[in-house]
Amino acid sequence: MKGLQVRLAHVVGTRQRSRSDHWSFLFGQIAVYSLVVLVVTGAFLTFFYDPDMTQVIYQGGYTPLRGVPVSRAFASTLEVSLEVRGGLLMRQVHHWATLIFIGAVCLHLLRLFFTGAFRRPRGPNWLIWVGQFVLGIVAGVTGGILPDDMLSGGSLSLIQGVTQSIPLVGTYLTGLLFGGAVPGDQVIPLFYRLHVLLIPVIMVELLVVRRWLLQRHGRSHYPGTTHVPPLSSLALFFATCGVLTLLGTVAQINPIWQYGPARPGTTGAGAVPDWYMGFLDGAIRIMPAWEPIVAGHPLPLSVLIPALVVPGAFFTVLAAYPLIERRLSGDSRIHHTLDRPRDAAVRTAVGAAGMTFYGLLWVAAANDQLAHHFSLSLFAVTWFFRIAVVAGPVVVFELTRRICLALQEQDRERLAHGVETGSLRRSPRGEYTEATTSPAQRGIHADQH
Repeated sequence: MKGLQVRLAHVVGTRQRSRSDHWSFLFGQIAVYSLVVLVVTGAFLTFFYDPDMTQVIYQGGYTPLRGVPVSRAFASTLEVSLEVRGGLLMRQVHHWATLIFIGAVCLHLLRLFFTGAFRRPRGPNWLIWVGQFVLGIVAGVTGGILPDDMLSGGSLSLIQGVTQSIPLVGTYLTGLLFGGAVPGDQVIPLFYRLHVLLIPVIMVELLVVRRWLLQRHGRSHYPGTTHVPPLSSLALFFATCGVLTLLGTVAQINPIWQYGPARPGTTGAGAVPDWYMGFLDGAIRIMPAWEPIVAGHPLPLSVLIPALVVPGAFFTVLAAYPLIERRLSGDSRIHHTLDRPRDAAVRTAVGAAGMTFYGLLWVAAANDQLAHHFSLSLFAVTWFFRIAVVAGPVVVFELTRRICLALQEQDRERLAHGVETGSLRRSPRGEYTEATTSPAQRGIHADQH
């Protein structure tokens, strides 16, 4: 198999040798540039935002809410949105940058996984990007709470329920988090400090460590190529800034003046979390109502499993996968050349199964919308997802593995018999045969053209 990969690498290499970088390498750069935009816009917003949950009577410029009791946090967010010059643009660019950052990190992790870029010596680099994924989600959740609007109030209720579901210490942790009665008066100041001071510092420090590791180990590359530093990094930075500014200008997001201030125990109809939290919402929606009595106390498995056990297991396996694969395969060598996904059939199948599991939970977050728009029973839709999240990854794993093996067999046939050219030759005896070329010759011809 290694010999086959080396010979087929020549085909890929002749077509990529003149490229500065493969397009899939750009996801990491987009994530870094989105983080830069997040830091800049977040610094602007801190000058106007007041993380105070004290209730005041709103007397600002938005007429429909005048005279309504709101928190200072909500009032300051409304002020920066509607009264500060450029404030709404900054808020929306900040929100869009969060979504793009987490999306770019997800795509970058997929690229690292399917090409085997997490193998030695780049295991720490993999952990850094998994950490960025988790920190991005935490930053998004804590930032979404800060406006203290109806949508963030619903998120706080979910956080309260998840915290209280933790056995033995749930009630104690809830008291520490909310400072007594929910929602209390300290959760938003606490999340503000996490969101503004702690999380960004950790994320930037991780990127500094990543840069050091990149200089130490060098960049990975596809077969048959050597890495050339990208020439369009500055252009990509300006393109990322331009796209985020365009989205912040024309695509409205989180209009808190339409949601109104948070009210304990109340949430808006059709309220959904940002896309990166959809898997958690979906897991909670399809989890059966299991609440056994243990030692005389109810154990809320219907919340504990989907909200803590499933995400915890998912991210633990994700972070530990390089070590797991190394132990199972016995491969402890240094790798600087990336794999084609088809050449690592089991790994590709595992990745496809994981994506299926995550995607089904993500879609399950819209089970009520699916039932409504397609005139289906909500009970039937929920049970479909309960079965699909168990059976779907297994089916996709086997299907993907077989596809990869079939593609490997196709490569072997091409290597043995050559590549069809579509040209027929007639022998002196009158026999017709199709002319074929070797994969290397075909790559050379394509490169010349």
